Amino acid sequence: MRRKILIVDDDKEIRKLVEIYLRNEGFDTITASDGIEAIEKLQDNEIDMVVLDIMMPRMDGIQTCMKIRETNHIPILMLSAKTEDMDKILGLTSGADDYLAKPFNPLELVARVKSQFRRQDMFKTEKRKDESLIAIHDLEIHVDSHEVYVGTKKVKLTPTEFDIFEVPCSKMKGIVMKNRKKYTNTFGKKLIMNLKTRLWFIFESFVKKLKKIRVILCTLKPCGE
Repeated sequence: MRRKILIVDDDKEIRKLVEIYLRNEGFDTITASDGIEAIEKLQDNEIDMVVLDIMMPRMDGIQTCMKIRETNHIPILMLSAKTEDMDKILGLTSGADDYLAKPFNPLELVARVKSQFRRQDMFKTEKRKDESLIAIHDLEIHVDSHEVYVGTKKVKLTPTEFDIFEVPCSKMKGIVMKNRKKYTNTFGKKLIMNLKTRLWFIFESFVKKLKKIRVILCTLKPCGE
């Protein structure tokens, strides 16, 4: 899917210049002449990034950036004729991800746009990796590849065994993320367990249930008899 970039500048010539270069690089573009129009375009369109001028009528770039950040975390590249360090700091602290001073080389703008998307993609990839890994002390469960390690030793499991094993471990991952919260048993007493003990307790209980199921299954007649 082609990424869509919102170009916001009160200078029509700059809007057109930026639009030409970005479209030549395979991006879809949409334009706005001030901050108020930009907010409206953001509400009506799926935008992946904003190229935002600072000096504009009605609503300037700083105000627009802060307004966008109230509801949206897409990359924002600011453009400005102001080159003082404090102006750059103000732009970045208002929520911008990058800052480019005017006059600028359109090729540098394109490079900065691509750089922001690369960072965004890397972050998403790392997030997916983190979500697919369940790590509890020395135990690692790689959900995507269906692999289990204890320390450096790989544990061989069948697909079915892995599916059964992964469920309680997924719950344990949530427990880890909640910083070892206290657990309450059926009698209302608080149990404080380290994670290894808790995991062993879950599997011990699970194995007992499986044994009971096995006994029941052994008493049943095969289908068709």
